[in-house]
Amino acid sequence: MSDYCGTEAETASPGPAADGPPYAECVLCQKPSEYPESHKGITLCPVCEWQEAQRTACSG
Repeated sequence: MSDYCGTEAETASPGPAADGPPYAECVLCQKPSEYPESHKGITLCPVCEWQEAQRTACSG
């Protein structure tokens, strides 16, 4: 039986975790994220990352 949301096959690989400051700012709330400033792409703090996952879950 397949998962209703299709989340079994959809696992996002997290970016490289920063060993220490400076951390990149979250693009939504400007709080420090878990990613280094050198991380390319959109950076979200753990709270915004979780909220974004909740918004996109089962939206297909």
